[in-house]
Parts: sequence; C-alpha cells; structure tokens
Amino acid sequence: MQEDLLYWIALMRVEGIGPRYAHRLIERFGSPEAVYHASLTELEACGLRAASAQALSRQAGLEEAEKQLSKLEKTDFQAVTFADARYPRQLREITDPPLVLYVRGSVEALGRYSVAVVGTRRPTAYGSSVTHRLAHDLAMRNLVIVSGLARGIDSAAHRGALEAKGATVAVLGSGLDVIYPRENKSLAAKIADSGALVSEFPLGTPPVPENFPIRNRIISGLALGTVVAEAAEYSGSLITARLAADYNREVFAVPGNITSAQSFGPNHLIKSGAKLVDSWEDVVEEFPAEVRQQLAPPAAATSATGEASLFEASLTTDQKAVFEVLKPDAPLLIDTIFDQVEMKQPQILTVLLELEMNGLIRQLPGKNFLRRL
Repeated sequence: MQEDLLYWIALMRVEGIGPRYAHRLIERFGSPEAVYHASLTELEACGLRAASAQALSRQAGLEEAEKQLSKLEKTDFQAVTFADARYPRQLREITDPPLVLYVRGSVEALGRYSVAVVGTRRPTAYGSSVTHRLAHDLAMRNLVIVSGLARGIDSAAHRGALEAKGATVAVLGSGLDVIYPRENKSLAAKIADSGALVSEFPLGTPPVPENFPIRNRIISGLALGTVVAEAAEYSGSLITARLAADYNREVFAVPGNITSAQSFGPNHLIKSGAKLVDSWEDVVEEFPAEVRQQLAPPAAATSATGEASLFEASLTTDQKAVFEVLKPDAPLLIDTIFDQVEMKQPQILTVLLELEMNGLIRQLPGKNFLRRL
C-alpha cells in the first residue's frame, strides 16, 4: 500500500502535470506506478510535453514523495488516493479531482451530504450573524458544512456547525501541518474532532495566494451546493460559486444591503440566477427527495425503543392529524388537506396557522403547505 501511495504522491510532484493530465495518464497506463515505468516514447506519444516526459523518465517526484510518506508516518494524518474506496463520491464527479487528499480527522465526513458556505474575510456584523445561524441550522439537519477556514465568513460557518454539535470540513490552501490563519489553530483542532481538515497540498506547503483559487474547486466539489453569504466584486467566493455551477451543483446567495460593497457578490449571483436564501429551508428544498429524506431533524425522530418523541408528544390531537398529512417534499393544496383531514375547515385553518407559527410547516404561494424537515 505504501509503495502504491508513493507513486500517487510522486506523480503530482512532477512539474507540468496537473490533476487533469495526471488522470489521463493513469487511464492510459492503468496506474501511477505504470506511468513511471512507461518509456519516454510512450509518454511523448500521449501528448505529454517533452520536459514533463523526460522528468517522469528520470523518476522525478519519487524522492519528494518518500519524504512525504516519512512525514505522514509521524502524524495522525491520512492520505486518500483517487483509487481508494473512501474517496468522496461527490468530488470524483468534478472535471479535475485531486489525485491525493491529505486528511486530518474523519475521512467518512468527506463523503456525507454537505453544503459549502463561503464568503468574505471582512464580513459585516450582519454577514457573520446570518452565516453562523444558517450553518448552525443546516448542521442540525445532519448536513456537513464545508468551508475554507479563512477569517470572516468561513470561520463563522465552521463555528455555527460546531455549536450545533454537527460536522464541518475545512479545505486548506496549505499543507495540513501549516494552519492559516494562525489564530484559527484552535478552531482547526475542533473541526478535526467533529469532521475533517483536508488538503491536496503536501505537508509543509505554505499558504501562498495561488493555492486558494485551486483549493476552491474542492470546496464546491465536495458539496451538493454552495452558499455565498457576503463577497465583494472580485472575491474568491465567486470563483467557488462559478465552479459549483460548472459542476452542475446548486448555487445559493444570501441577499445583502445594496449599498454595501460586501453584498455585491451575493446580490450579483441572485440576479444571475442563484437562489436567494434567508433560511435553511431555502437550501434543503432544492436537493433531491432521497437526500431530503435523510435530513430529518433530531426533534422529529422517534426513540430507539419506538416510543413517541417529545416533538410528537407536544402536538395536540388536532395538530398531529394535520401534521401527519403533510409531506416534506410535496406541497399539499389547502383543498387536498380539507379532503384528507376529518375536521371542519375553519378548525383545519386554525391548526395550520398554529403549526406555521410554531415553525413546523411552511405556507407556499397558492395556499400550498409543506412540512418542515
């Protein structure tokens, strides 16, 4: 296994070979090791640049890879290759998935349903507050919150998920052993305990500016959708949103004050077709039914013994009769509810209002009602 891992790591250390071309070479020869054993003629026949082909023939990258393996053995970090069954399924689907992911924490967290929440490093009080609440509410629904550990919106998203006792994943633009910014070292440790820190950059890689646009594709690639909370006109968060759209993932945006420079990004995204978000429901309702069915809130679950939960016990008989008719993924017209509930219409309307005021259901346009998850 170590020898196999050695070639996966080495291939990404060869100058001129990025993830996309590396995948082509592996597909052509069968494995990273086979790429290294190919002849110069075979490599050049694949369209590889002469300098890169010659580097592979000289076994470039192997010495650096051996040093990486030596460093990894002294840590609790893991290296997950594209061939590993634990490699996150969502990330496999993007056009240029990393060959190797370095992970601190739970590899399993990377494969769970997740939402990316990103934004500016200099948020307003409004932006921080809304982000924290949104991440908290989404994490309460068993969604993993993915962000980039940066100051501002990213940190607010991670903290919101942690306060909900949920899982969160931080994608770094540096090696796992180089936490940036330094003041987030404690936050990073908490994230690793609840979810994971992940990077495609080898240990020891500094947080140079060009790394962050590269890592943004992992943030959007891991998630079902990306939420942009606050972002200025040339923010890296807009790159993440564009990548999400390119990967056919959902794009969401939190609207902001039109006079605020930090609201340019999300407001522009909304004008361009992103979904406006003011609550967690706006995010979840865009996901496929099979995803939503796995995101039941803790309050709505029954106990392991099959006894009614506190949530169910808190409903009156009339409220329970109406609530059980409603569905989380298919709005019901008021006339349909009248037909299915054996109560007088004014009484049903009263109960619907009570349930809505308690945050248990939503009323959509046209007198349609939907159970909140």
